[in-house]
Order: sequence, then C-alpha cells, then structure tokens
Amino acid sequence: MSELRVRFAPSPTGYLHVGGARTALFNWLLAKNKGGTFILRIEDTDVERSTKESVDAILEGMKWLGLEWDEGPFYQSDSFPLYKEYVQKLLDAGKAYKCYCTSEELDAKRTIAMEEGRKPKYDGTCRERVDQPAGQPYVVRFRAPKGGVTAFDDLIKGTITFPNEELDDLIIQRTDGTPTYNFCVVIDDATMRITTVIRGDDHVNNTPRQIQLYEALGFPVPQFAHVPMILGSDKARLSKRHGATSVIAYRDMGYLPEALMNYLVRLGWSHGDDEIFSREEMIQKFDIGNVGRSASVFNTEKLNWLNAHYIKNGDPERLAALLLPHLSKRRVTTRNGPDLMSVVRTLQERAQTLEEMAERAVFYYNPPTSYDDAALAKFDKELLLAVFAAVTEKLSSSPATDTAEIDGLFKEICSEKGWKMGQVGQPIRIALSGGTQAPGIGEIVATLGVEETVRRIQRVREFVAVK
Repeated sequence: MSELRVRFAPSPTGYLHVGGARTALFNWLLAKNKGGTFILRIEDTDVERSTKESVDAILEGMKWLGLEWDEGPFYQSDSFPLYKEYVQKLLDAGKAYKCYCTSEELDAKRTIAMEEGRKPKYDGTCRERVDQPAGQPYVVRFRAPKGGVTAFDDLIKGTITFPNEELDDLIIQRTDGTPTYNFCVVIDDATMRITTVIRGDDHVNNTPRQIQLYEALGFPVPQFAHVPMILGSDKARLSKRHGATSVIAYRDMGYLPEALMNYLVRLGWSHGDDEIFSREEMIQKFDIGNVGRSASVFNTEKLNWLNAHYIKNGDPERLAALLLPHLSKRRVTTRNGPDLMSVVRTLQERAQTLEEMAERAVFYYNPPTSYDDAALAKFDKELLLAVFAAVTEKLSSSPATDTAEIDGLFKEICSEKGWKMGQVGQPIRIALSGGTQAPGIGEIVATLGVEETVRRIQRVREFVAVK
C-alpha cells in the first residue's frame, strides 16, 4: 500500500473559519495516525478575490492550532503552465473540445430547458463541432461520458452514485485561458500523489466530475471522505451571524488552541463517550470511519467548558504569557504589580476564557477607584470600620505571607471578635477588588502582599468613614 498523503486546500478569500479548521484537523490527524504526509495547498486561482492578507490569516490560524504541514504551502497560481499542458493533452486525445457558444446563447438554452422541465445543463452543441471560427472566443469543455454511472465509496457517507446523464460537459478552461476549479484540483491532487481527499460535503457534487477527469487522464483515483457541515444553534449553516467563525477570533477572545482543537475534533467524530483528548490521544485514536454522517451543531457552552478545563489544568507560566495581550488591551501593565504567575494561579480555577481572566486580573494591578455600593450597604457602617481596623492591625503585626497563613489570621479575627467569616471576608474583598467577584481573601492578600493590602483597606476605610 502506498504512503498515505492528504491535503488541506483552502481558498485565500478570507480567514480560516472553524469549518475549514476542522477539515484541516481531520486531515492532519489521519496523516499523523497513519504515519503519512500532510500537505498544505493554497487554491488561489480566483485572482480577483485571493489576497495575501487571507493567506497570512490562514497560515496564522493553522500555526496557532499547531497543525504543522509536512509539505507546502503550494500555490495553485504557480501551476498555470501545468494546467494548460493537461488541457492540451485532453484536447489532443479528443477527450475535450472547444466550445464557441456565447453566454447569451447558453442563457437562452438554460431558459428553454427550465421551461420544458429539463435540467438546465449544457446541451453539447459544440461537442461534435468540426469548424473552429478564427478569432472567436471559446472555452474548453471536458467530453464527459454520456451513459452509465459514476460511483465512489465515500469513507464517511458510504457508496454514492451519480447517473452520467445528469452531468454535463464541464468547462475546464475559460475564454481567458485560465483553468477552472475542478480541473485544477484534479491535476494538483494527482501530481501531488494525494491518496485520500478529506473535505466538506459541499464538494460531493464535484466528486463525480473529478473522478471522470482522473480516469480520462489516466491518474489513479484517490479515496474520498466528505465531512458533514457545521451548523449554528438554529440548525442553519454556521456563519458570521452565529457569532465568531474565525479561528483567530477565538484566539483573540481568549480561547486556548488545545481547547478549540479538542472541541473541533468532537464536532462529528467520537471515540466512545470520551470528551477530553490531548493531541497525542487524538492522533492515537483518530479513525476517519468514526466521523458521523450527520451535521454537527456548534455549541459555545461546550467550547467554554472545554476551555475552562484547559485553563484550570494549564501551566501558570504559559497562561501568564498568553494573558499579557489581553491585559494590554485593557491598558494594564504588570511591571510594578504582583507576579503575573501568582495572579494566574488565583484565577485559573474559575475562568472560562483568557479574556475573562484578564478582566478579573485588572484589580491586582489597578487599585479600585470605586466600590460596589450595594454590596457595602448590606453591612453596618460601624461593623465595616471595625473590620477594616481589625484586619489592618492583624496583618500589620503578623509575618504571614502565604494563603494558608493569611486564611488562619482571618479565622483568628472572627474568633476573637465573634464575627462570621462573611462579615469579614466580603468587606475586605470589596476593599481590595472593588467588587464581590474575586478569588479567596487569603489568595488575594498573599498575591497583593500585606503592604498593598493595608494600603487599599485604608483607602476604602476613608471612603466608608465619610459616607
């Protein structure tokens, strides 16, 4: 059996969206699982719509996800001479022909066909034409077989059959001499020795045409696997109106690449009831035969759950580095504040995204300038001032520095004063962070340090005293 060779072939007309990323992931996993080769090909034959910015965005998205390619990126635009060579081969062999029908004539034929209840396909007017009008523009059409069927065994969907009479003579070269998509794909996949084509099931209808081209040119036909599409929550095809669809947008929203990769692999593929997979486990367990035939629904809550899992179990040093851009967006500098890794440790237990973590980390570096009045109003003013005084005194006179020791000090205060922990903890949390949604008191004080903690309590003490 020949070495498995797969490819991901995006068009550079936009960003790398999650559907494309999942297709790339399935190709990458199959290659890794089988010891094969993963090839990246940029299908940039649509010159007007293809942009360098889109190419860069696709490469950036794949690198962020960790989908390293073994060969490429190759660009279709570099292969125009090769496509022309194969067009000529088909012409010379009588397997393609020049069609001189104008667009007006073709429109008229389609209209008549639809009025008569026929499929509006090309009627073959120039198929047997022998004259070649000089100077008249033409397209080159593939001479498709008329009878029989074209069938293939899809690795996901099973056997798919197309009656040949439903397939018209495909245009393989336009009037300006440029090749068409279906033709380029066949030449590229054949010359790159692709053995398995994994792509979205919106390409199913292209497959019989491509198989006919493989056979006409004497190329081996690869295996095909068509992956069902991803739907939004309303069961319509996933699009911008459902929220972010760009891989890089998810990065910017604070998702980890391993979380998005884990989520995407489970959109349509399963391994028993397992939900969480490391990269190594995905590679080891991936089987294209376990990809389902039905469309998958994108569920942001499930993605958030996975992301929270990876943040909770992540390396604080790595998370701190990833958190910096999110803090920078908030104009937060960590230079003169607590150690960022220590801050991350206090927040990673509860954060679903790095954006959420960054928002909760702001108070560590920017002391609050306002306080949750409604939360403070739940406590008697005299109690608040007494709590602030007692905590300030206890912290200032103690060498406690770690979380456990500081938690012990707060228990001592409650025991000595006859207060409940809620009467002490919540006012101090508000004093230090400005609100009630913050890590445990011991964690905050240990991270901020006693000196900064006392400074903040003094500030809120003055605020409460004058109210």
